[in-house]
Amino acid sequence: MIKLEKRRSGVVFLFGVQLAMVDYQQLFEDYLLVEQGVSVNTRAAYCRDLHLMQKAVGLDDKDFEGLLHLSKLQLRDYLARLKAEGRKPATLARKLAAIKAFYSFLVNEGYLEQNPAESLEASTKSQRLPKFLSIQEMEAILDQPNLGTLTGYRDKALLETMYATGMRVSETVKILLKKVDLKREYVIASGKGSKERMIPLGRKAIQYLQHYINFVRPQLLHAEQNKAAEQVEELFVTDWGGPMTRQRVNELINEYAKSAGITKKVTPHMLRHSFATHLLNNGTDLRVVQELLGHADISTTQIYTHVDVERLREVYDKTHPRA
Repeated sequence: MIKLEKRRSGVVFLFGVQLAMVDYQQLFEDYLLVEQGVSVNTRAAYCRDLHLMQKAVGLDDKDFEGLLHLSKLQLRDYLARLKAEGRKPATLARKLAAIKAFYSFLVNEGYLEQNPAESLEASTKSQRLPKFLSIQEMEAILDQPNLGTLTGYRDKALLETMYATGMRVSETVKILLKKVDLKREYVIASGKGSKERMIPLGRKAIQYLQHYINFVRPQLLHAEQNKAAEQVEELFVTDWGGPMTRQRVNELINEYAKSAGITKKVTPHMLRHSFATHLLNNGTDLRVVQELLGHADISTTQIYTHVDVERLREVYDKTHPRA
C-alpha cells in the first residue's frame, strides 16, 4: 500500500511530488461527525470558535491551516485573554473543548506530531446552577393554553410533552410521529450526535397527545385537502402545516409564562431543568435522571444535586434556630 506523506504545510506529497492542499476544516468537521458523533450544532460551534481564534491571534480568516503552527503558549495566552475579557465559564469551557478537539484530530490523523493543547486546562470556575421553575409555576404555565383552539390544544400537548420527558427544545421539534407509541407509553428522542433514547410518557402527556394526534394535528395540516400533509413527519406542526421551530417554541413559552404572571424570563431549557430537579427532589435515582436526559456523563447530571443541596440549605437557614 502506498502511503501519502502529510506535512505541516498542509500539502499532501507522494514520492516528493505535491498532490493537493489539505482542507483541514472539512476534514475536522468529518472527524467530529464520524469519529466523535457530535451534533450539527456542536460542529458549527467548534468551527466558529476556531475561526474566532484565528482572528484573535492575527491569522487570516481563510488561513485555517495557520492554526497548525500555534504553540502551547499562544493557545494559553488566547484563553487567558478571553478570561480577562469576562467571558462566561461555560463559554470558556466550550472554546477549550473546540481547541482540544481540533488538535487531537490533527495528531490522530498524522498532521501534527505533538499536541500543543494536550495539557491545557479550563480555568477554575464556579458552577452555575441551572434555573428552574417551581411545581406551582410549572403548573401555572401548563394551564395557560386555550384548549378551545387548535393551536392552543397543540401548545398544551407540546408543553405537557416537554415537561413529561425533559427533552431539549431541539429534540422536541424533531420528534417524528412514528416515534411516538402511546399504547406502550413512550417516545423516542433523537439527541446529541443523533443518539436515540426511549423516554416514558406521563399520564397527562398521553391524554393530550392522544387527542392532538387523532384530531388536532390533521386539522392543522389540512389533511383532507392537502395531499402533502402525509409527507410531514414531525409530531408538532404549525397552523400553516409545517414543523414547529425552536424559535416558535421559545416565543410560546415566554408568552404563556407572562400570562401566568411569572416575571422572570422563562426559556425552553428551564422546562428541562425543572423536569430533572422535580424528579430528584421527589427521590428519583440520579442514574435514572441521567438516562432520561440523555447525558453521556453522570457528572453533567450531578449539577442538579447541587440544586437540591441549595434548596435544603435555604430551608435550613430559615428554620434552624442556630442557623
